[in-house]
Amino acid sequence: MARNKPLLGELWNFLRVRKAWWLTPIIIMLILAGAFIIFGQSSALSPFIYALF
Repeated sequence: MARNKPLLGELWNFLRVRKAWWLTPIIIMLILAGAFIIFGQSSALSPFIYALF
């Protein structure tokens, strides 16, 4: 029975084994875009995030 790895561990193993380092910037940008969406919905950071765009 295989151990249940967290998502980041699986992603790290995929990138390391398959040598798919070109995916790293794409994943980082998706995480940043998701963070901007979450923090930009209704927080005190909204005016600062909207100023970036």
